[in-house]
Amino acid sequence: MLPLPLVMPVPDPEHGRVRLRAFRADDVPMLRDMSTDPHVPLIGTLPGNADAQDALAYIDRQHSRLVGGAGWSFCIADAATDAGVGQIGLWIGAIEHGRATVGYSTAPRFRRRGYTADALAALVEFAWTIDGLHRLEAYIEPWNAGSASTARAGGFEFEGTLRSHQEIGGRRRDMQLWAIVRDS
Repeated sequence: MLPLPLVMPVPDPEHGRVRLRAFRADDVPMLRDMSTDPHVPLIGTLPGNADAQDALAYIDRQHSRLVGGAGWSFCIADAATDAGVGQIGLWIGAIEHGRATVGYSTAPRFRRRGYTADALAALVEFAWTIDGLHRLEAYIEPWNAGSASTARAGGFEFEGTLRSHQEIGGRRRDMQLWAIVRDS
């Protein structure tokens, strides 16, 4: 088990065109953009069509995940401008078994530019610095080809479909299991 409270890594994880950093108040416009995706509110705590107060409350929740030991929620930031473009998280609920899960979302106006793939690479590099962590898992709905493509680009391999695995939007959903394991 990792000691609490967890802390942000220093220096911030980086890869390619992104840096993973803590969320800040100036990320509110990006989060408001991200909240316009109808799927984002179903899979996380950012409400649909968030206003500024909703976005600030979301930022507070992301900071509390670190303090509470749930894991790391990073703002994906453009390395050149430091502007937020999305969110990526490393969740350590199964760390005692050597496993963690990842999740990511990019604001609509920043999609299809390679930011999320770079962020996933940075997150994997960071994850492998954690003693006892040997496996990272991503759960992706079968229709989400973009997310599957990002996982594949990050070295994750498709392992199968878990039927009726998770409730999303009030309905049980199948989820694809993608995973990457640490080289010995």
